[in-house]
Amino acid sequence: MKIIFAGTPEFAAVALKSLHQAGFEIALVLSQPDRPAGRGLQLQASPVKQYALAHDIAVAQPASLRLDGKHPQQAQDAHALLRATEHDLMVVAAYGLILPRSVLDIPRLGCINIHASLLPRWRGAAPIHRAIEAGDAATGITIMQMEQGLDTGPMLLTERLPIAPDDTTGSLHDKLAALGGEMIVQALRRLQQGELVATPQPAQGVNYAAKISKQEALLDFNQPAATIARKIRAFNPFPGASAVFNGVTLKLWQAQALPDGAGLPPGHVLAANPQDGVLVACLDGVLRVTVLQKPGGKRLPAAEFVAGFPMENGCFG
Repeated sequence: MKIIFAGTPEFAAVALKSLHQAGFEIALVLSQPDRPAGRGLQLQASPVKQYALAHDIAVAQPASLRLDGKHPQQAQDAHALLRATEHDLMVVAAYGLILPRSVLDIPRLGCINIHASLLPRWRGAAPIHRAIEAGDAATGITIMQMEQGLDTGPMLLTERLPIAPDDTTGSLHDKLAALGGEMIVQALRRLQQGELVATPQPAQGVNYAAKISKQEALLDFNQPAATIARKIRAFNPFPGASAVFNGVTLKLWQAQALPDGAGLPPGHVLAANPQDGVLVACLDGVLRVTVLQKPGGKRLPAAEFVAGFPMENGCFG
């Protein structure tokens, strides 16, 4: 079986590595164009492109695959390349570009997607963030046949993964990436043996995992402590939950919700010391913040942070 692989970030690179090491022939890799990164804003290849180049796999980076989009010539060239590349199947993982019907119809066996959610629970761009933010007890990987709708295709393989109480988007991403890599190899082997059965997604339980914006990472302490703690985990490592303390915007990286009532207005700091950490009154309960960061500084445990940034009796908001 010859494969074209389409993906961009580390999540996709793990899947590409799994397929390559399992012996599948990767005829071509598609990845998004290089982006400026770092302090010098130098162009940087995606993790998928880096893996492909390191293993002598051909790479194409069209800005678009839509013939009616902003880059029609690049899209036409990409279509021609796909048709000229001998392959049976396209595997897609966090590619980041829309695959129009004209592309979905090119591979003999269609296009298969690795999606980081138990569909249809979270369709869309940010299923890992949204699962943690919503307080889901579990998530998982769905291998699905792609169609024109947004993550609406029939399911080929699913596996559940519990969400630990201390999971962040970063830690859960790594678990799901490893699981996705294992499952796509399993799925393609079963496909070769004719054992892969497509099952339509349930009509109930559909949610849209909208892309994370930096604006929504600004915390509001007029919410329950449990809700805020989930947001902090969901926005770690990106974009990082933030809150304004006496005019200074701080990043809050780790926190736990305490059931105790504060009896003070939301946002008021109840304690800020090495023993207690930073305790903040919320609408319901108290938030114990254990890792913080000030502008231009490093992430620090609360005990170290408050030694150089007094917060006792201050207020967020």
